[in-house]
Amino acid sequence: MKNLQVNNLSLSFADRVILDNISFNLNEKSRVALMGPNGCGKSTMLKAISGELESESLNISITKGARLSYLPQSDIVLKNESVYSAAEHGYDRFIPLLNDLEKLEKEEASLKNAEQISMIHEALEEGGYYSRKSKIERVLLGLGFEISDMNRSVEDFSGGYQMRMALAKVLLEESDFLFLDEPTNYLDIDALTYLEIFLKSYKGGIVLVSHDQNFIDSTCNEIFALNRGKLKTYKGGYEDYIKKTKEEEEEIEKQIEKQKEEREKTEAFIERFRYKATKAKQVQSRVKMLEKMESIEEVRKDKSVSFSFPEAPRSGDDVLIIDSLHKAYGDHVIYDNFSLIVNRGERVAITGRNGSGKSTLLRILAGVDSAYSGSLRYGSNVKIGYYAQESGDTIDGDNTVLEEVESIADTKDIPRVRNMLGAFLFSGDSVMKKCSVLSGGEKSRLALLKILMHPANLLILDEPTNHLDISTKDILLNAIKKFEGTVIFVSHDKHFISNLATRILYLNGKECEEYKGSWDYFNYKLKEKEEAYLKDDEAKPAKENVKNSYEIEKEKKNRRKSNERKLNVLMEKISALENEIDALEKESEKEEIYSDRHKIEKVMKEKEEKEKEKEALEEEWLLLSEELND
Repeated sequence: MKNLQVNNLSLSFADRVILDNISFNLNEKSRVALMGPNGCGKSTMLKAISGELESESLNISITKGARLSYLPQSDIVLKNESVYSAAEHGYDRFIPLLNDLEKLEKEEASLKNAEQISMIHEALEEGGYYSRKSKIERVLLGLGFEISDMNRSVEDFSGGYQMRMALAKVLLEESDFLFLDEPTNYLDIDALTYLEIFLKSYKGGIVLVSHDQNFIDSTCNEIFALNRGKLKTYKGGYEDYIKKTKEEEEEIEKQIEKQKEEREKTEAFIERFRYKATKAKQVQSRVKMLEKMESIEEVRKDKSVSFSFPEAPRSGDDVLIIDSLHKAYGDHVIYDNFSLIVNRGERVAITGRNGSGKSTLLRILAGVDSAYSGSLRYGSNVKIGYYAQESGDTIDGDNTVLEEVESIADTKDIPRVRNMLGAFLFSGDSVMKKCSVLSGGEKSRLALLKILMHPANLLILDEPTNHLDISTKDILLNAIKKFEGTVIFVSHDKHFISNLATRILYLNGKECEEYKGSWDYFNYKLKEKEEAYLKDDEAKPAKENVKNSYEIEKEKKNRRKSNERKLNVLMEKISALENEIDALEKESEKEEIYSDRHKIEKVMKEKEEKEKEKEALEEEWLLLSEELND
């Protein structure tokens, strides 16, 4: 079993200790979530171990031949190349072998030479180099790209999609140890599900940083908690970690209280008998006892902050009615004949792949986008609070954080503004910072808080959990649960959706699939769909309730689309092989080839292998084609 041992990792910035003599062991079965408050040094720790950052002291011992891959949280720089090429760098580990092969093939033929060439070909085959195209495409498809994207330039894509390319490259490296810093950032729910399934079957050790509770519980069985430079380990998932840390806090509080009582008794004895000669010896003994008594360090706990929405007027029972909505950008149709009724008190989650029109739909519902056909009607007395992903741009840079919130707060809320800011990760001196110096994430958090403080009865929220840590997400979740109005929200956070949504709308092309209050079924369908990218055979269906005819038809349609995509991929591979076979046939007709026994044998052997591979692919194509025609 391959192992990675980290010892004595220490690092400081100026006079602040970030990592203090940290040590731990990993093996190829490790599944670790690195937890800790914002700014505690999680990213710094991964960078130091990966060699991206120099530390004051660090001893690393790793099994000979083992490899480590690292995905940073940001600052990814990609070359000007195609999407496929960017991901193909995951196979750069084979470059030394390919260089050796090229050198050997240029040398004069000999038995030793032929054996070395054969060994290299075998190593490339076993390592999956020759079958990399299908693996690269499968990973990119799973992370949300299309076949048509493969030859597009990386510069055509947003920073979020470039992060996905970097993630694809790291996954394809198939290293023995995988360090992932916030890998779920920028992933939609389909890509998130794919990554979750991929990591579950990954054969190496994993350490990841994430604020997605569901993702942690699904992929990890151990927690590394970093706080004040020290690292503690806990077996189990996130819920187990929370339970154990609470027990530890209670125990430490008991010890502190006990020590306080002992100190008070000792101080009282000293004060009472300080001037009595007969007690001088005992007094001195207790003075020394006090001096040696080490204070038990209190646990740094997040302040218990609650957030509640202002009371909003009651709306009518039908809050929102959409009938025959049609929206397009030029020839690109987003929705066609889309209808929806939202009732008072519902919590409607809207999800789907990036680019499926989720944010567009929210802009229409909020009245920001009116370029559509069809009708949109609000119920009686509906008051909207709308949070967009770009809401951070509305922050006044001249205000301090505190002034920005106080400027819109009701008089009765002014005394608790600081507590509310604390709930959204603004505490201490940070509330006096000018808004102009805030990061994009900080501005988004501040904008979200401002919107939530208005007395609305219909909240329309686009990715409200972005830029929030787990504790802040829970504060927001609990507040929305108590909210008596209606909520329509876009999210890719499974924990947030599963604990809040009463309905789930999944946007899929021009269609909208609806799952009423059935998170488990929705999650199962997502996993079933994404497993198709990881397995050649059909995923075994889990036990579920009897489906209605609508669901059965949808399932058939999805399976048909999946098979059509597979047919296209197979046809591309078959065409490529036919070209290679033709080239080998022409090669065998050359005099310098057929007159040399070794060369002609090599060419004919390669041609035979290509023909067998083509035959197998044609058989697979035929079976899929027959299934489509049934």
